[in-house]
Amino acid sequence: MESPKNIRSYPPYRGRTAARAPFLPMSREEMQRLGWDSCDVILVTGDAYIDHPSFGMALIGRLLEAQGFRVGIISQPDWHSAEPFRALGKPNLYFGITAGNMDSMVNRYTSDRKIRSDDAYTPDGAANRRPDRAVVVYAQRAREAYPGVNVVLGSIEASLRRIAHYDYWSDNVRRSVMPDSKADILLFGNAERALLALTHRLAAGEAISEIRDLRGTVFMAPRGWKPAPDWSEVDSTRIDKPGRVEPHPDPYEIKAKNDDSCATPADGQAAATQPLQAAVQPIRIMSRDERLAQMKEVRSKSVVRLPSYESVKDDPVLYAHASRVFHLESNPGNARALVQAHGERDVWLNPPPLPLEMDEMDYVFDQPYARAPHPSYGKSKIPAWDMIRFSVNIMRGCFGGCTFCSITEHEGRIIQSRSEKSILNEIELIRDKTKGFTGVISDLGGPTANMYRLACKDKETEESCRRLSCVFPSICSNLNTDHGKLVQLYRKARALPGIKKILISSGLRYDLAVRSPEYVKELVTHHVGGLLKIAPEHSEEGPLSKMMKPGMGAYEEFRSMFERFSREAGKEQYLIPYFIAAHPGTTDQDMLNLALWLKKYNFRLDQVQTFLPTPMALATAMYHSRRNPLKPLTGASAEAVETVRTGRNRKLHKAFLRYHDPQNWEIIREALVRMGRGDLIGNTDRHLVPRAGSEAIRKPAGARPGSATPRVERVEQIARKHGQVKPRAGGAIQIKAAPPRSRGR
Repeated sequence: MESPKNIRSYPPYRGRTAARAPFLPMSREEMQRLGWDSCDVILVTGDAYIDHPSFGMALIGRLLEAQGFRVGIISQPDWHSAEPFRALGKPNLYFGITAGNMDSMVNRYTSDRKIRSDDAYTPDGAANRRPDRAVVVYAQRAREAYPGVNVVLGSIEASLRRIAHYDYWSDNVRRSVMPDSKADILLFGNAERALLALTHRLAAGEAISEIRDLRGTVFMAPRGWKPAPDWSEVDSTRIDKPGRVEPHPDPYEIKAKNDDSCATPADGQAAATQPLQAAVQPIRIMSRDERLAQMKEVRSKSVVRLPSYESVKDDPVLYAHASRVFHLESNPGNARALVQAHGERDVWLNPPPLPLEMDEMDYVFDQPYARAPHPSYGKSKIPAWDMIRFSVNIMRGCFGGCTFCSITEHEGRIIQSRSEKSILNEIELIRDKTKGFTGVISDLGGPTANMYRLACKDKETEESCRRLSCVFPSICSNLNTDHGKLVQLYRKARALPGIKKILISSGLRYDLAVRSPEYVKELVTHHVGGLLKIAPEHSEEGPLSKMMKPGMGAYEEFRSMFERFSREAGKEQYLIPYFIAAHPGTTDQDMLNLALWLKKYNFRLDQVQTFLPTPMALATAMYHSRRNPLKPLTGASAEAVETVRTGRNRKLHKAFLRYHDPQNWEIIREALVRMGRGDLIGNTDRHLVPRAGSEAIRKPAGARPGSATPRVERVEQIARKHGQVKPRAGGAIQIKAAPPRSRGR
């Protein structure tokens, strides 16, 4: 992998004497107070502007500001006309368009396609403050406001819609956002490298239409365009046929041979006519390093042509194939460029961005954030800010590869971590500057709580690897699972003056945690606030294999360690598991088995989720194609995937997760009779739901009349004690979700 330009090494555009704004300006009046007559870059976002590194517009804005650029923000503009997009004038360089920290469709709609009644990223949680498919709408309005202006797309919505993608809300395959938005370029993933290079090159007078060599970017090109004559184009259906999944090179045993699999038919015929003696020429055996270098050189000048939008739109098998190839070309160490035809033009995707080094991560997070919402919001409450303000993001990325998750497609599998010093400094900033701080840090985490500073043991192997997950079907032997540096960070963080408690609220990868008993003991003894949320997602092997999640053996091992270390610490603590209903590969029987497992262990879940097919996720390809893209897609060895699509079936699967709720008993009874399990209907503790017309609710011995089970009642008490619940109508409780993470760049 090439050595990238360090993002700290650019000479500042306006010099180092430029004063930092207390907040990036959102009005002409603020610009005037700063002495600005124009902005170099204007960021448009679907979120309220909160000047904190967990919110994309603030992180990107402050990073550009540190480079000497004048940055303004247009937050949640009224998209019904172009006028709000003229609020700060025309930008000197470009409009940066983002939907916000969430995909706008996920933000606005539930998994049942019902519009949400609130928006955590809006003042007072008000709904309907952003449009559907916000990236496209905002880009079109920016163009309308100032024809000819440069338009740059970014954020998770742009990342996940950079090629043709299945759209759950319209139930069809939609085009890349590039032709629909008419944008000049799209930056995908955590795009700091591409962003700074692009901005400095535009400031130097380079035309945006000529900038075609930046990693992590997408642009429209004439059909068949190539960066240089020596580039080769590879048909994706020849290197990874839908009917036969080819084995991928072992990084330890890469054979020296010409890449004949990429030859055109004409090339193959020409090769067959060569003199026979060519086949017996002496061959020099190359070293492993030479073979790797040769492979990288070939791949660096290759582009893989995916099936066109028009093809995948009408052929679910080709869609699943394109999804598979896309994911296989995601490692920045060996990924090739991708191209996909949309009509008469191509959507060209350069290889993924190279991860930031630790000093670069520190540079991004150490900017002088105000760590508060913009003053224009007054006393309005912004729920996402309330959840995040006392937490610290210590890393980004995830090598878990869960098929239903979008982190890998956006942030990548290589973990990028901050230094101890940077993290500890931020904790002290929270202590000293954030209003309302009581001494409790609500989270030290990221996409995953315990992947901090974990990486492949060998850099060459990491750069050559084609696995979709480092931990499935088992933990890779090349993965360093030592949690020692994280344990050390926890100890230093809680030793800081004025810090009473450090909680861990991000999702915990428990199959990794059990590899380090010292970490589990440290976590359980010092960093659990009574309840710890983990995500087994299911109990049954069928759906777990489609999720690329570990079996329940790892959960049971972690549960045993959790309970033992809690007893040793003299603490009463509980695990709160999360599960997904209606995931591809899940049958009614699977959900019944999960309900029986929940009942066996006396879990009464309140907060549950139904599978939501997000753009570009592998599980979404399963949902749309009804095939498993992790295996051959056609022929006798192809694997059909059970998909729960109708509203009633999805409702049933969700009902099984909440078998204790009287509102679900009727649909569960009907299903049990249909499945031949009427023996589970009755009024004793061994039954799952009561008989129709019965008001009795079975409780274990010792439960008070009208109360929850003793365990559930105790969990509620502990959750309230540690501030881990928020009240809901009807007296039920909802365990607070993990704070929203900075995924919107």
